[in-house]
Amino acid sequence: MNKQEANIIVDGGYKPAQVTLKQGVPAQLTFKRISNVGCLDQVQLPAFHIKTDLPLNEAQTFAIDTSKPGGYTFSCGMDMAHGKVVIE
Repeated sequence: MNKQEANIIVDGGYKPAQVTLKQGVPAQLTFKRISNVGCLDQVQLPAFHIKTDLPLNEAQTFAIDTSKPGGYTFSCGMDMAHGKVVIE
């Protein structure tokens, strides 16, 4: 079975700020924080029940459910920096 992966660099914001995934194909998101700037030491994806710390220079990978199409936001722990996962 195929799988899809999206890598997001956390450096004063999210790069890229939006990732698009195919519906029904298992997916992994990897966040890697490379900067100590701002409040980005935590990421939360409420729709996927994920809230976790992002240690500096350590990749954190999460499997997400792609069974339902839509746009799902993620943010830093203080809800100031935002990104989006789009499943289509």
